[in-house]
Amino acid sequence: MTKIVNHWIGGKTAEGASGTYGPVTDPATGEVTTKVAFASVEEVDAAVAAAKEAFLSWGQSSLAQRTSILFRFRALLDAHRDEIAELITAEHGKVHSDALGEVARGLEIVDLACGISVQLKGELSTQVASRVDVSSIRQPLGVVAGITPFNFPAMVPMWMFPLAIACGNTFVLKPSEKDPSASVRLAELLAEAGLPDGVFNVVHGDKVAVDRLLEHPDVKAVSFVGSTPIARYIHTTASANGKRVQALGGAKNHMLVLPDADLDAAADAAVSAAYGSAGERCMAISAVVAVGAIGDTLVEKIRERAEKIKIGPGSDPASEMGPLITKAHRDKVASYVHGAAGEGAEVVLDGTGFTVEGHEDGHWIGISLLDKVPTDAKAYQDEIFGPVLCVLRTETYEEALDLINSSPFGNGTAIFTRDGGAARRFQLEVEAGMVGVNVPIPVPVGYHSFGGWKDSLFGDHHIYGNDGTHFYTRGKVVTTRWPDPADAPTGVDLGFPRNH
Repeated sequence: MTKIVNHWIGGKTAEGASGTYGPVTDPATGEVTTKVAFASVEEVDAAVAAAKEAFLSWGQSSLAQRTSILFRFRALLDAHRDEIAELITAEHGKVHSDALGEVARGLEIVDLACGISVQLKGELSTQVASRVDVSSIRQPLGVVAGITPFNFPAMVPMWMFPLAIACGNTFVLKPSEKDPSASVRLAELLAEAGLPDGVFNVVHGDKVAVDRLLEHPDVKAVSFVGSTPIARYIHTTASANGKRVQALGGAKNHMLVLPDADLDAAADAAVSAAYGSAGERCMAISAVVAVGAIGDTLVEKIRERAEKIKIGPGSDPASEMGPLITKAHRDKVASYVHGAAGEGAEVVLDGTGFTVEGHEDGHWIGISLLDKVPTDAKAYQDEIFGPVLCVLRTETYEEALDLINSSPFGNGTAIFTRDGGAARRFQLEVEAGMVGVNVPIPVPVGYHSFGGWKDSLFGDHHIYGNDGTHFYTRGKVVTTRWPDPADAPTGVDLGFPRNH
């Protein structure tokens, strides 16, 4: 019997009423294992209404109440991390260790939310004028929404909702319809931790659900992570409807390797960052820029390592890389490799013919490595979101920097060098929101914010960290003057000494 994933509204499962369902496949077999209910406008409205009703009390709840629930949720999440990782592997295809790592990075933001009281402290200035004080406070927005991608079905939602609800908001999540089960399990754990009904809701679906959240008058803010075209659409549409928006888009992350770099370390990093999670992550290194005469040696070292990667079902402990999420995505990724030679690139490794014995219908693709890729090739210009690494060659640091800064994306980047001066110059001159120095995937820890520049971010706030707290609250400044008790009207004795 096919499993059905339903919505979570008002603290309980809400069976799909639209009659529309989407297929969820096991990427390792290609088999449809699950159906997910797609929400109608009315079902989205029901979720928003539940969140709005819950906000009346949740928005006035104490910090102690909110954080105590989050502490219990954290303990439950830690106890069930293997179970959640198995759900991720079954629907996304990534190997179990990758899925566990995803849950761990989500836990970092839960940790941050548990200590939210520090971030929500206000400010006070006394005696700005005679008997006048000025204070600033931060208050929740109300109902906020999150729209999240398939590649991190647990982590990215946890980049959003723990901070949002810790700040006093209520939340409606629209996860990817390709791997929806993890989000519902998170909702169940939140309920088990004691979160009041309606504070956290999950609606599944497609553009119908997304557009209703973007236009709904009771949704005050929208967080999004996904591709650049959709991020731009989310930002434009939600902003036009008067909402606060943070929309994180796509990437083409470059790793600059200088001639003095440890090439073994650089090759290890390139392979891990390009092919980990099958390249389906916005912080993957998809372009290595080799400076000077090291290019041939570096490419050979990358090739040697890439050929040893064990590809297989994510449930197999021996697998280091799993399949891609869908057959359509697999075919799209393969098309970039098929067209690379015709665009002037040298195809060092072609993984498009790869398959796994006994799982021939899975969404398999092997490792691909493209060298001497021209900057006008589609494989370089587009975000491929698969296990394809492009290597570009430059003669100088300045040429490499100009190449990187000319990209329309500015999510993350890295430099590999032993020269501290070169690294310092790069981190100041490169046009990207996150920079790694001898670190290939510079995803910030939870108490620093995540976000890119240029076409990798639409909106003013990065996600989580201090930016996340500011995004989910709005500031208010209060100016106060109280009369001195000594100036009370005659006949009223407040027991205050009249000595002036």
